[in-house]
Amino acid sequence: MTLRPKRSTAAIALLLCVQSLHGSALPAVSSYEFTAYRMQQYNLGQHKYGCRGAIVVAEARSAEEPSLTRRCVIMKVEDFTTEKYSEAQRQNAAAILILLPQNISKENRISFMVSESETLQKETLMPVYVAPEDEQLLCMYEEVKQAAATRTSSIFVRVLRSMVTATAFQILVINNAPIKATTDNAIITLEGVLLGAVEDAPTIVIAAHYDSFGLAPWLSYGADSNAGGVTILIELALPIHCKIIKRRQTWEHERYSLRRILGFTLSHLEDPKSELRGSMLDIMSKVDFRKLKRNGIIIAEALARYMYNLSDKVTECMKTQHTVNIIKDIQDSRISSLMSFLTSVPRATQLLDKEPSHILLVNSLEHEFKRYLQQVHRHTFRQDKRDPDITFFDQMSQPIVMYRVKPAAFDLFLGGCIAAYLGIVYYAIQNFGFLYTKLKAAVKTKHH
Repeated sequence: MTLRPKRSTAAIALLLCVQSLHGSALPAVSSYEFTAYRMQQYNLGQHKYGCRGAIVVAEARSAEEPSLTRRCVIMKVEDFTTEKYSEAQRQNAAAILILLPQNISKENRISFMVSESETLQKETLMPVYVAPEDEQLLCMYEEVKQAAATRTSSIFVRVLRSMVTATAFQILVINNAPIKATTDNAIITLEGVLLGAVEDAPTIVIAAHYDSFGLAPWLSYGADSNAGGVTILIELALPIHCKIIKRRQTWEHERYSLRRILGFTLSHLEDPKSELRGSMLDIMSKVDFRKLKRNGIIIAEALARYMYNLSDKVTECMKTQHTVNIIKDIQDSRISSLMSFLTSVPRATQLLDKEPSHILLVNSLEHEFKRYLQQVHRHTFRQDKRDPDITFFDQMSQPIVMYRVKPAAFDLFLGGCIAAYLGIVYYAIQNFGFLYTKLKAAVKTKHH
């Protein structure tokens, strides 16, 4: 009776030991396919930007590992910094895979935007991919992170874990076709006019770019830059000249200033090249709709006062009435609907004339213009293929397979265990009589 608790205690201790040794095992499947989106790649004149590689066949490693050579570095958005990116380049990492979360703190969001902008200014041969987080990818991330943490353990624990419990992940890009340049992208500009009451009235031009920019074209939804601007432009149903244009790297009004036409840009950013102006994290949930509506009302009211000459001599009652009418026209539900529609698909320049959903977006904007404006024109600009100003590249969306593999040491360990088991069975068979006699004598002793 006294032996049973001891055997139970021993069994529990053994289970606890094995579980702590194998604590990194997470419920991820052995093979998993997902879609990842490659970092921007384009040539602007003779200058090259973005990543020029696409093929990945490498083992997944955490960014905390000391050796990243020929490994695919797995990072979360909050882990990604310019320093870690540069270190992966310095060590000739095979690739970087960034996991994009659904929710992120404001501090981490700003930090990533800064690193994202700096990364896009450089050219690299190392493939850089971004994939939305899901359960399986998070499992992989946690396991490779725990594997990196064991580097601080004793040599015995590290060797034992490597032989028995370690699981590696291989990352494989299925498509191995070469990257091809695309120089046939079309840039579409929409233009419309609302005529004033007087024929020779001055023309007021309001322009907004509708394309977006970010680390990965297929994840660039551009809520603040510039779905909000397009929404306000559509809401301004006043006798003004409206135009939706392609994004520029300078403030939009500067080209008008070159022709000595008075112009200005309304933006909460001080620099047209600000990292906050083009990012994958520029999404609709981060837009303050109260400020967006407030800005729309201020612009509309200022235009109304100028166009209808609502100077100080006009009674305060009339000013209030105009303001009330403007507020009624700019409705929360309509702003929300327009923003949802504009951010429903990524609007990177190289996608707008290729995919059916993007062509539908441009056609819908043109239809919206025709509802409120006259003389609506659609201008399509194409580059000279022989000497293009900007060259984009394909393979921006790739299927990737992640699968588990055991280290080679595990096969040796497993072979040793099998050999030991067979040796014990063989010894027991060869010496069965001797073992039986010893066992029978031990049982008799116990009963006495």
